[in-house]
Amino acid sequence: MTNSWVNTAVEKIESDYQRSADTHLIKLDIPQLAGIDIYLKDESTHPTGSLKHRLARSLFLYGLCNGWIKEGTTIIESSSGSTAVSEAYFARMLGLPFIAVMPKSTAKKKIQQIEFYGGTCHFVNHSSEIYAASEQLATQLNGHYMDQFTYAERATDWRGNNNIANSIFEQMTLEPHPIPKWIVMSPGTGGTSATIGRYIRYQQLDTQLCVVDPEHSVFYDYFTTGDKSLTSCHGSKIEGIGRPRAEPSFIPGVIDHMEKVPDAASVATIYWLEKLIGRKAGPSTGTNLYGALNIASNMLAKGQQGSIVTLLCDSGERYLDSYYNPDWVKDNIGELTEYEAKLAQFNLTASLN
Repeated sequence: MTNSWVNTAVEKIESDYQRSADTHLIKLDIPQLAGIDIYLKDESTHPTGSLKHRLARSLFLYGLCNGWIKEGTTIIESSSGSTAVSEAYFARMLGLPFIAVMPKSTAKKKIQQIEFYGGTCHFVNHSSEIYAASEQLATQLNGHYMDQFTYAERATDWRGNNNIANSIFEQMTLEPHPIPKWIVMSPGTGGTSATIGRYIRYQQLDTQLCVVDPEHSVFYDYFTTGDKSLTSCHGSKIEGIGRPRAEPSFIPGVIDHMEKVPDAASVATIYWLEKLIGRKAGPSTGTNLYGALNIASNMLAKGQQGSIVTLLCDSGERYLDSYYNPDWVKDNIGELTEYEAKLAQFNLTASLN
């Protein structure tokens, strides 16, 4: 009977995937970067609105096939919001209770979306508290702690033909520079950068992976020092990325280069991007794109040509109360003028291609 339920659950998830089209690859037309093409893979078009839809699907399949998730199992996840939204969607699909453990500062829109899908939220004061609280709830309820920060890098088949890396390279086939010089990614769990980095090596591709980290995150410091024990007493102000500890899913060996991106630069970049494409994006997209623009500027200075691919992780509509609220930005991020001036070097009259 148990196998019958698991079989049905896997079939439901696979059917949902079969009904979904791939996400778009958007080319940005920036005349100032002659010979250098920047692309955004728009992950905001997933059913649950973010890159984390891919991860949630993989984590559910991983848990089901490992025998961790059974009929009636309560699913618990520690999250800054987007993964929990996506997991709540799949939990509802399978008829399972879902609890998201998250900081009190999580965007209100994400909380509303979790509740829309039938999930409940358990709040903690600081992002470093989500792990212990999730484990405690799983023990109390005899549930399954999904633990995206441990299993993200192993739940996705990086060799397969249904991951984000494979999708990027297939969509680039007919572009002027079909093999990207760089792929730029910011780490939340580290799982996506692990998938992309492994895929590049497995396919023997001439592409480098740059990972961009926000302030108050230890991923960059772990990459540069090799010290896995590093922790931070501050949480990242760029929701969805950056962690106060070196997560198990973060694999530094697959990364060619890392950069630290100031929070003000991330926010200034999403405002710049909105003027370019007429759409709001979440703050982690700003981190990604600022890193991509830095690489493009360096390539331009060296007379190099080629393509750069990065991710539009989620929509800015989730953050109207925060990153798109001038008062919130003033109180939590600070002055953006320095980075607005740097971004002004690119032609803002460019149009989306």
